[in-house]
Amino acid sequence: MLVLRPVVLTDLPQLQRLARESLVGVTSLPDDRECLHDKILDSCTSFEQTVQSPGPESYFFVLEDSTTRRLAGCSEILATAGFSEPFYSLRNRHFNSASRELNIEHGVPALSLCHDLGGHTLLRGFHIDPTLVRTAYSELLSRARLLFIAAHAPRFADGVISEIVGFSSDDGHSPFWDALGKHFIDLPYVEAERLCGLESRAFLAELMPQYPIYVPMLPQAAQDCIGRVHPDGQEAFDILEREGFQTNSYVDLFDGGPTLYSRTGGIRSIAQSATATVKPGSSIDARGRYLLCNDSLENYRAIVADLDYRAGQPLTLDTEMCAALKVSEGSPIRLIAL
Repeated sequence: MLVLRPVVLTDLPQLQRLARESLVGVTSLPDDRECLHDKILDSCTSFEQTVQSPGPESYFFVLEDSTTRRLAGCSEILATAGFSEPFYSLRNRHFNSASRELNIEHGVPALSLCHDLGGHTLLRGFHIDPTLVRTAYSELLSRARLLFIAAHAPRFADGVISEIVGFSSDDGHSPFWDALGKHFIDLPYVEAERLCGLESRAFLAELMPQYPIYVPMLPQAAQDCIGRVHPDGQEAFDILEREGFQTNSYVDLFDGGPTLYSRTGGIRSIAQSATATVKPGSSIDARGRYLLCNDSLENYRAIVADLDYRAGQPLTLDTEMCAALKVSEGSPIRLIAL
């Protein structure tokens, strides 16, 4: 059985493997032992703390095979983007100009460096084993974060965002970066993303142009990248879009990838998840497949399960499910249909 749980320090060697396999542009998963070690410690501390409002906490989850103990994926929640330093994006909006004499009014799209999205909760670090792409376990890895937010709402902001990796070629070239960022930061796209993961986005962002960049002045290949999703990032985009997230006028300042946004209360897995109490049993007349989690903090667990859920009644779970979720008779449980 695949179980989603909080990361622990002994996961470090396997987390390094996941980092090596992850898509360029997933800067929150750097292939660096020291950075990953610190990330794990930060997450462990966040799970241990008593929190009344969102702050700098990060909650890192791994997807583990309970039999082999092999990690098959990871994902993360940052409680507050931009809490410790500005969270930079590019705002893509029209600049309007008009001439009464010529009776002309014209709007030109322009990209402006900003940190408007600071203060939102950020979903990041999504990576799953290629063999599990487009399966229920991709849904688990992404959406179990949302169930966690539902269970611990005071820890998170009223709005949630996620930056989706933008287009780059198989050989690691980003037309958007080559046309814009590379002129201000003389580094290849892959190296810029690597430094962003190892250090921070802020020190690179501060080298970017401080004045608007008119989109029509960029090469067509770069214009085509604005809001474009990397093929390997499409599933992460699709899952959140089904949750009610929408694109807005903000894109990533390195590769032009889209930013998804939703009010926290409008997210499907938060607004529509149901709660029940556990009833251990040996026989389940399954009528549907669900994402299922406990409402714990440090011992948070989530799985995919075939269940017979009836609103207002105890939920029957077999022995394996109870063990995976660390629950017993009468324990509260949260679920949502796949």
